[in-house]
Amino acid sequence: MNAPPSQLPAGPDLPNRLPRPPGELDRLRQVWELPRGWRSITAVNNTYIGKLYIATALLFLVLAGVLALLMRAQLAVPDNTLLSPGTYNQVFTMHGTVMMFLFAVPVVEAVAVYLLPNMLGARDLPFPRLSAYAYWAYAFGGLAFFCTLFVGLAPDGGWFMYPPLTSRVYSPGLNADFWLLGIGFIEISAIAGAIELIIGILMTRAPGMSLGRMPVYAWAMLVVGLMIVFAFPAVIAGTALLEMERAFDWPFFVAERGGDPLLWQHLFWFFGHPEVYIIFLPAAGMVSAMLPALVRAPLVGHRAVVAALLATGFFSFALWSHHMFTAGLGTLSMSFVSAASLAVAVPTSMQVFAWIATLWRGRPVFNTPTLFLLGFLFTFVLGGLTGVMVAILPFDWQVHDTYFVVAHLHYVLIGGVLFPVFAALYYWLPLGNGHSLSERWGRWIFWLVFGGFHLAFFPMHIAGLLGMPRRVYTYPSGLGWDGLNLLSSLGAAALGLGVALLMIDVVRTSRRAHKPHGDPWRAPTLEWLPSDNYNTRSIPQVHERDPLWHRPSLAEEVERGQHWLPGTATGLRETLVTSPLRAEPQHLIVLPIFSWLPVVGAFGTAAFFLLLTVKWVAAAFAFGLLAVACVLRWLWQTDRLPAPTDVTVAEGVRLPVGASGVKSHSWWATVILLIVDATVFASMAFAHLHVSMLADVCPPPGARLPSLSGTLLPVGAYLLSAALLVLAGRGRGEAPLGRARAASVLAAGIAGLAGFLAQLQAYSDAGLAPTEHAWGATVAALLSYQGFHIALLLVIAPYLCARIWARLSTPRQRASYDNCSLLWLGACAQGTVVAVLPHLVAGVMT
Repeated sequence: MNAPPSQLPAGPDLPNRLPRPPGELDRLRQVWELPRGWRSITAVNNTYIGKLYIATALLFLVLAGVLALLMRAQLAVPDNTLLSPGTYNQVFTMHGTVMMFLFAVPVVEAVAVYLLPNMLGARDLPFPRLSAYAYWAYAFGGLAFFCTLFVGLAPDGGWFMYPPLTSRVYSPGLNADFWLLGIGFIEISAIAGAIELIIGILMTRAPGMSLGRMPVYAWAMLVVGLMIVFAFPAVIAGTALLEMERAFDWPFFVAERGGDPLLWQHLFWFFGHPEVYIIFLPAAGMVSAMLPALVRAPLVGHRAVVAALLATGFFSFALWSHHMFTAGLGTLSMSFVSAASLAVAVPTSMQVFAWIATLWRGRPVFNTPTLFLLGFLFTFVLGGLTGVMVAILPFDWQVHDTYFVVAHLHYVLIGGVLFPVFAALYYWLPLGNGHSLSERWGRWIFWLVFGGFHLAFFPMHIAGLLGMPRRVYTYPSGLGWDGLNLLSSLGAAALGLGVALLMIDVVRTSRRAHKPHGDPWRAPTLEWLPSDNYNTRSIPQVHERDPLWHRPSLAEEVERGQHWLPGTATGLRETLVTSPLRAEPQHLIVLPIFSWLPVVGAFGTAAFFLLLTVKWVAAAFAFGLLAVACVLRWLWQTDRLPAPTDVTVAEGVRLPVGASGVKSHSWWATVILLIVDATVFASMAFAHLHVSMLADVCPPPGARLPSLSGTLLPVGAYLLSAALLVLAGRGRGEAPLGRARAASVLAAGIAGLAGFLAQLQAYSDAGLAPTEHAWGATVAALLSYQGFHIALLLVIAPYLCARIWARLSTPRQRASYDNCSLLWLGACAQGTVVAVLPHLVAGVMT
């Protein structure tokens, strides 16, 4: 019989005490076996995808580093002509874009994809095909985006893409479009990875691993995942608005027609400043995970460090105007942002003091990963101090847009991210094939990287104080900058040499024959348990925060299958779902096997955005339909539960297979997706509110709102659509009731489409002219976003009908219906807001 959580094994007892039956391990290995040869690219295991993810991110690091060396070669001496102004602008833009969007964020997600399932004691992440899709989309799109540099189509407006410089008037080519569509698409990939990590951390931890026992690194990635959910939609909305301005002449950022260039800065930096902490917090989590093993002592202040992670994530959203101190926002608002910029230093300092106390308490061994961690502490503290300096308004007014800010940015990002990532390579690379990087090479690499970095970037502080502006491709002699720039260029060369040697050592070590990795650091966390494609032989029962230190026999017990789920209970790939707070086993989920669908779907998605950029509309939509078809096909395959309704997962303990509604991991993933969607919509609504406040009269002259009937009719249609869908969901799926349910779903789709068409007709009758004024453009943007959702409903409706007709939508197996219903109801709610929002804003502005 099924055991309630209160009756599950506790304390030192093992879930499985008896010897495991012969052949159980062989069946487990067979189920989790990776495809071989050229079919290996279809694998979806987190270990395989994580390795590809990390390797691709490191490739982009090298590519961005080469661009940085070109920039430093250009600036090494005055009046240099190595690069033309246009080429330098492309190189500068691509360096910042690749480093921020294609290396920094992806590498922290990549490490998490590889490490977290093992660290949490899970067999895999809950959506393996989503991880594979996110990786391949990032790889295809990122490499194609980088190749624009070789055909003169790379963006040249800076990695921040400020209008009006990036408007069609001043950037008439396709360069800016590649940035807008390419980066927006890559951010979608990052959001998909964040949803995967959030659900994995909250719902697939090993039994007994309560939130209080969860590793700090998992806490860091949970905070970062939530930050991505709320921060990245703003830049997606911003890039969509700027691309619509360029494509359709809708003047969101054109001041002469009621727009505002500062609107872009608000949207971009609402994403951009939290992104700094999105990059830093995972690196801080890595430090907190590595340091105890390297100094042989528990982390000091575990709870304080977790609280600091949460506080840093919270404060980071109050800092976006930190980058706009010189934009004339008003003294009061800038003072609040300045105070928040100073306050965020407090939780960051708490982590630094905890790391220093851990070093003091322990017995550090000065090997290469320890050296990189010490280099991180020294460098990041210096970067934090200059961050406090630029948070002071009078000082920021003096150094804004000078090389002082360039130095501060690199001290925080390279010191706060690159040094921990390099330490992580030395620390965790043995998990890959059992071999460690060269310690002799490592010391040379550390001193080249550490010394080269400080020689490259410390002189930039002085150059900035002497007045050297950012983003210049050359400078005249005699301004006091000559020697400083030469030193920076020499330091960049040394840094580049250190990174090159590290990459060579990584490739050399990764090619060695595989052997068991063991536990070379005597680490306390679960990722060092014996592992294979299925991660651990059995899922461990956790009783302590540092399980491998407190239970030295845990590795042997897990390998003998004495813990949870020692084999395959259904004959398929599985993992346990546990409760979010106390990690009590709830049910079993069946994971999908390898497939071409994520690869082909990702390729189709990347091709859609890239072909749309070059205006090959028909080909773009053909690839877009291919991507949609692949996604629908894999969802159809995934939402099919095996025959047993419950299975044995330990001696005397049976758990259900699958779950529905609020117990389902996919239901919560859809809720997070709805939050992302709502945040994109809120960003567009903010744009409408912003331009409405700028207008002398709202609506502006020449524009008017729809009539009352033109507003109420679509609202009624959306409410009818939602009611019909809810009614359809109450059926059981058996014929003839199944046909009635399908008819109700189709009717709901028709009602939703009718509501949207009524909205379009109402604004057409009102004379909406989006090219005349930014107010009309923002309304048109809201309608366009709603149109995208209606198109989504027109895909969902036949999909749900097909599942109903195939009798796959049943009380036990209804994840597709529940999740699609959430998206559908969200679209109806959004359509209602689109109908009434302009009236409310105009009423307030009147």
